[in-house]
Amino acid sequence: MGEIPFVLMQFLLLTCQHLNGFFSFFPHRMSLYPSLEDLKVDKVLKAQAQFAHTTATPAIAEGTYQPQAAGLGMPSTTLYPNLEDLGEYMGLSLNSDEVQRNMALVPMADNQVAVPSGMGIGGMVSPVTGSDVGIRRAEIRPGLREIILCKDQDRKVGLRLRAIDNGVFIQLVQANSPAALGGLRFGDQVLQINGQNCAGWSLDKAHKVLKAAAETRIELIVRDRPFQRTVTMHKDSSGHVGFIFKSGNITSLVKDGSAARNGLLTNHYICEINGQNVIGLKDAQIKDILTTSPTAMTITIMPKFIYEHMIKRMSSGLLRSAMDHSVPEV
Repeated sequence: MGEIPFVLMQFLLLTCQHLNGFFSFFPHRMSLYPSLEDLKVDKVLKAQAQFAHTTATPAIAEGTYQPQAAGLGMPSTTLYPNLEDLGEYMGLSLNSDEVQRNMALVPMADNQVAVPSGMGIGGMVSPVTGSDVGIRRAEIRPGLREIILCKDQDRKVGLRLRAIDNGVFIQLVQANSPAALGGLRFGDQVLQINGQNCAGWSLDKAHKVLKAAAETRIELIVRDRPFQRTVTMHKDSSGHVGFIFKSGNITSLVKDGSAARNGLLTNHYICEINGQNVIGLKDAQIKDILTTSPTAMTITIMPKFIYEHMIKRMSSGLLRSAMDHSVPEV
């Protein structure tokens, strides 16, 4: 091959420079956070870390957080919001000790910034939420899972199914049943039963296949709750997250509350609180669960029109008495 012409060489060099700038502008990997509060606090920590790096002052050291006083010729650290200011802004009670515990900060030498030893739940950065067990209990996994069930002494598995849009979904999981012990939940989509695809099945056919299955082994392929999503939020200093509900349906949001900040929506039903199913429970019972929940709270919700279709022809009494309301293990 001959030599590359000078003009072509200049063009390739210029193109590479443009591409390098393009890819530098778009980062390869962005951080994920359980809640907006985690994102805001992480930004504060990064801003303080950057300021500390430029001034050779640690952003967070071991011990209680102390805002640095401005020295002569040195800009004040109030150029960057501190944790106390952020706590007041979001109605939270934040302190450096708690954030350090959540981020598992590794103490560094003098004039170095403390760094997190690892990521939070599911690879998310969670300086406020920490390793909250409620998020793990409420997790909606994106893939498929195989579940092996056997029937109980009454030759039942403890499931009620519902056919929606050519799919088969779990309408009810009975407490202490093989289905409950197997980890099935309200809203899960059943893709296969004993190797047979469920797409297009009627409700009667799905129940007949389960009834005819062997007592000792029923293989299910399941997708986690495709119509539901989780929202993680944080209680303010008065113990509220900022939403009102009636009969399990979210009716209004408090302005600037954690619920509104994190994208909770009205006209959605509360299906789970920290992974615990609350469908069919009375409002007073749901309120008790909310009140006794930790500061970080993960709520699983479903749009009203889908929820009402899911529980069609089921009485509130049946949902209350038969549904599995136990706290799932993680």
